[in-house]
Amino acid sequence: MSAALKYIIIAFGAACIVISLMHIAIGPAAIPGSIPVNPTMDSEDRFYATLFLGFGAALIWCSRDLSQRGEPFKLLLLLFFLGGIARLVSAVQVGLPNTFFQIMWTFELILPPIFWAWHSRFFD
Repeated sequence: MSAALKYIIIAFGAACIVISLMHIAIGPAAIPGSIPVNPTMDSEDRFYATLFLGFGAALIWCSRDLSQRGEPFKLLLLLFFLGGIARLVSAVQVGLPNTFFQIMWTFELILPPIFWAWHSRFFD
């Protein structure tokens, strides 16, 4: 089962990289339900996309040796979970995003604890 976790984390990291490259290449138009934005928001989206690219690369790096890279892996899971919390703050302050992001929000809050427990079962 630990090999399954490795390959799921590789796929997760690769998805993050693909999403980030879409944002870098076409900007906020990559966001489902988005509207045209000003240059400042476009710049901000592309900047944060590079950080998400690094996040995906770090997940893949961790997956190569989950037994030795458990702490950075768990830190990445925590960051992803906190991203879901940030979406909660947005929903409270501004309103619900489109359906796609409501689904993503669910993944951001549910997957990190599942992956954390799965990792802990095999490597802690």
